[in-house]
Amino acid sequence: QVQLVESGGGLVQPGGSLRLSCAASGSIFNRYAMGWYRQAPGKERELVALVTGGGTTTYAGSVKGRFTISRDNAKNTVSLQMNSLKPEDTAVYYCNAFWSGSDYWGQGTQVTVSS
Repeated sequence: QVQLVESGGGLVQPGGSLRLSCAASGSIFNRYAMGWYRQAPGKERELVALVTGGGTTTYAGSVKGRFTISRDNAKNTVSLQMNSLKPEDTAVYYCNAFWSGSDYWGQGTQVTVSS
């Protein structure tokens, strides 16, 4: 079992920055692909960024160049640095871990970008 806890959400102005963190426990962290997803009101959950166990990263086109995903295997954490935030980035952000058919989710953290 893997347990995930997100933190770092909040209210920011357009153009501002936030850093989300996800702390994992319960398994060997570096075996999992780690992703950040988000879900805005009335919309489906979508992939924002992904980092594999080998360190390869993938980003949604809407966040490319603004967001950076990173992992610290020694600390069992994955982070999402979000810069140049836009109102359309407003959503609940979820941490996800996937490995060998197992899929785990955190509880989510709210990010609101508003003037």
